[in-house]
Amino acid sequence: MSTFIGKHDAKADVKGRIFIPSTYRKLLPEGEKERVVMRKDTENDCFVLYPVSVWSVKVADFKSKLDEWNPTDQLLLMQFVSDAEWLDIDSQGRVLISKKNLQVIGIDNFEVLFVGMIDRFAIWSKARYEQAKMPAVDFAKLLKEKMMKST
Repeated sequence: MSTFIGKHDAKADVKGRIFIPSTYRKLLPEGEKERVVMRKDTENDCFVLYPVSVWSVKVADFKSKLDEWNPTDQLLLMQFVSDAEWLDIDSQGRVLISKKNLQVIGIDNFEVLFVGMIDRFAIWSKARYEQAKMPAVDFAKLLKEKMMKST
């Protein structure tokens, strides 16, 4: 499994092209280095980028929890999948994100932050990420609580 960790600053150009950090590109599985799936996070102002194989597993897992004959489940699946889009990675390691999508997550000064999420990574407006982060004390307390549950 790929382990996307850390934070990486980047800049979008005027066309919306952004270099995926080389450390992340190297972690994309063989045969999956030319395309990723992008989906707006449901709770945060960021986009999550998935290697194709990770996306496929997530969708299959999600779909297995739904009743294909339940109209609400079907609408949930449709909305989840329709909010995603393919992003091609060009030969220079860039993805093209529409200006509309960049505005959705608050990128207006072209400053972008890539944030690792183990099996996927997120694209944030650098300013919005800093606003969304938990204060260190709250993070430490919640981390300790979550880590203690597994022991």
